[in-house]
Amino acid sequence: MNVLERIVERTRDDLRRRREEVPLATLEQALEGRGEDRPFSEALTLPGVSVIAEHKRRSPSAGVIREGATVQDVVSAYERGGAGALSILTENQHFGGSLEDLRAARAASALPILRKDFIVDAYQLYESAAAGADAILLIVAALEPEEIARLHAEARTLDLDVLVEVHSERELERALEVDADVIGINNRDLSDFSVHVERTYELLADVPAGKTVVSESGFHAREQLDELERVGVDGVLVGESLMRAPDPEAALRALTGREGDTGEFAAL
Repeated sequence: MNVLERIVERTRDDLRRRREEVPLATLEQALEGRGEDRPFSEALTLPGVSVIAEHKRRSPSAGVIREGATVQDVVSAYERGGAGALSILTENQHFGGSLEDLRAARAASALPILRKDFIVDAYQLYESAAAGADAILLIVAALEPEEIARLHAEARTLDLDVLVEVHSERELERALEVDADVIGINNRDLSDFSVHVERTYELLADVPAGKTVVSESGFHAREQLDELERVGVDGVLVGESLMRAPDPEAALRALTGREGDTGEFAAL
């Protein structure tokens, strides 16, 4: 198995335990007290390239990323730095995240929140909504076509926006088959974690007009975002570089150009 297949298998195993600990009926009841909606998709349609700033504790390829940092401190810095939305990585076994991270982010920030995880079952949609997510990620490479369609439709009934992630022409075709409004082009190959930012430019020409496009992974300089804006990309998801920066707020300001700094924020 490659890395993605191992993670998905572990996710399906872990779901059985979570269903026993928190029945679906409990999550459905929790939705009755759900907070106000924060439209994720709308945050990506503002002028310029919107930055989805990610909280990510560790990764299979990089290990621990920011020792000792609290979710509250990180997402507050992101909000002050000009993020348009947040991505909270909640997968535990390989990335060290949790739904508690999502809840903490919801309490600390007014920005819309994407739950970034390996969604393979409708139960996770209810988990996401109950924990305060405004959007969820569907990874085309991790799902069968009928699963993508079913999860996409059910997420929308729960008022969750959906970022449908692709990495190839075939995966893009599958995303378009379910009429996904928000397409994420991941420059990271989830089978071996290599990153090639050219992937966005290769696939962008095949995305129909009217779709919102988010480019994911491999960005670290304002000049890169200027180029993405030039070709029509709406948003960019940035995680590890921001998490590693000595000052995430200053790093994000440099990336967004809010203070006129166009240098690479990795050097801050």
